[in-house]
Parts: sequence; structure tokens; C-alpha cells
Amino acid sequence: MSFVFENVSKQFLNQNESTLQRINLEIQTGEFVCIVGKSGCGKSTLLNLAAGLLTPSSGRILLDGKEVNGPGVERTVMFQEHALYPWLTVRENVEFGMKLAGVSKEKRQEKSDYYLKMVHLQGYEDYRVHEISGGMRQRVALARALVVDSEILLMDEPFSALDKQTSNCLREELQRIWMETKKTILFITHSAEEAVYLADRVVVLAPECGMVSEILPISLERPRHVYDPVFVELRHSILDAVQGATNRENKEM
Repeated sequence: MSFVFENVSKQFLNQNESTLQRINLEIQTGEFVCIVGKSGCGKSTLLNLAAGLLTPSSGRILLDGKEVNGPGVERTVMFQEHALYPWLTVRENVEFGMKLAGVSKEKRQEKSDYYLKMVHLQGYEDYRVHEISGGMRQRVALARALVVDSEILLMDEPFSALDKQTSNCLREELQRIWMETKKTILFITHSAEEAVYLADRVVVLAPECGMVSEILPISLERPRHVYDPVFVELRHSILDAVQGATNRENKEM
């Protein structure tokens, strides 16, 4: 399912300037695209527009040629905060949406077993949220996002609140899951290393004005290794692109 932004801008009522301006971007079916940029450049706004949680001030967003007019079953969103229900077990959290949708108990258990195994949480099905670590909670949130089996996964810095080791483990898990499922993923991050590790393409947003500054293809084979010289070079290219976008904007100001 292709995802197209056509000249999309977003301006909030309390702002004199647009948060995002003239975004033109096409994401192909099964592609993993990371959005990077400094804080305040509009990364999360872009994801919320893609999710249908916000509407563009101008331009339009298309899914397979049809305009997005709100949330849809073909898109699932995973935010930085896991938003799990603390009174439910791990399994109950994963199955929550399916239960509301009237899916049978047998089918719910079959799917939750499959995705809990995928995120390496088998054996923790009956634990409460407060009994597991922060990294494990994000694994639960990931399983809950995957169990919906939507075609597009929208992720807003899901690992940024975790320690480095846990974050690295989870991005390895996500890469493995993406390689298995080939879902279309739009992933927001402030980490150039994370972007190179995960993405097919990296989109750099300029600060303040929220325009696409640069799009960098990442052609490294997977799995990727952070000490690979080509990996390091690509990471520096992204950092330079982010800094370059900042410098260009400062000159224009």
C-alpha cells in the first residue's frame, strides 16, 4: 500500500508560521522510511497527519490513491509512551483491541501467542505491566501494534525513552520483524544511528520551517553493523544533513 504526501502543509491556530510546509513524499509498499530532524521540526506532526489524527491545512495525503480523512484499520500507531493498561496482563493488553472487535477467544489467543513469541515474550503472558521492565513493556506495545495486522505501522520515537542497551535490542527486534512481515513503516527518530540501522530511506526535515531538506537512500544490506565503515559514513551524512538544514535556515533568517 503506497503512501503519498502531496504538497502537505500544517499550521496550528496559535502559530504564525506553518509547522510543516509543502511536504512531498512517496512511501512505497513494504518500505521502511525514517524521519529525522531537530526537536520542533514537525516530525511528530507529520506522523499524526499520516495517522489521520490531524488534517492538513493544505495539500493531501493518499493511500493507494484514496485521500486520508481520518484514522483507518490499514494504519497502526505506536508512540513513545507504551500506553498499556496496568490492570491487565501482558496477554490481555495485546488482545485488548481484538476483544473489542469481537474476535473469538481462540483466535485472540492464537494471534497473541504468535506475536508475543515474535517479540520474545513467551512465558510472560500472565504478568502484570508493573511486573516487567520498561523494555519489556515496549515489546508488549509492539506486539499489540503488530497483532492488528495492519499494512502500515507508524512509529513515533518508540525506543527513545529507554536505555541504550534496551533500545538497541528492540531496534534489532524491529528490523527482524520488518524483514519477516515487510510491513510499510514510517518511523520517527532523533537518532542518526537508529535511522541508518533501520531505514531504506532517511528523510531530513529542516527545523522551524518543517520542509523536507534532504532524502538519503540507505543501500546497506541487512542485518547492519554500526561499526561498518559505510554505516559510519552514512550516519555522518545524516548528521551533516540535519546540521546543514539548520545552518541554511539560520542564514535565511
